[in-house]
Amino acid sequence: MKIRSALLLSLTLATAAQAADEAAAELWTAKCKSCHGPDGRAQTQMGKKESIVDISQAAWQQAQTDEDIREVIAEGSHRNKKMKAYKDKLTPQQIDSLVAYIRTLKKG
Repeated sequence: MKIRSALLLSLTLATAAQAADEAAAELWTAKCKSCHGPDGRAQTQMGKKESIVDISQAAWQQAQTDEDIREVIAEGSHRNKKMKAYKDKLTPQQIDSLVAYIRTLKKG
């Protein structure tokens, strides 16, 4: 019975994590992809026009704390005025999910 409960709990947690990942990917597509691209490399028309940094680069990922990323999403970019604040459009949980999603974009 304990094994069955542990298995059920594992499956439930895995399903919840997968749903959270999918929700973050949908947010990325809706709010971020047009400038940052599907992979964070900013190889989009707007990304190139605005000289948006490649956030998939290991050096960028290492230089930014989660709080740094969270702040830019919430408050907008001081470097690029085209990136507006999302604090009034996204919940703190949605912002956190985007931070986690951005971390998955890291290249070797």
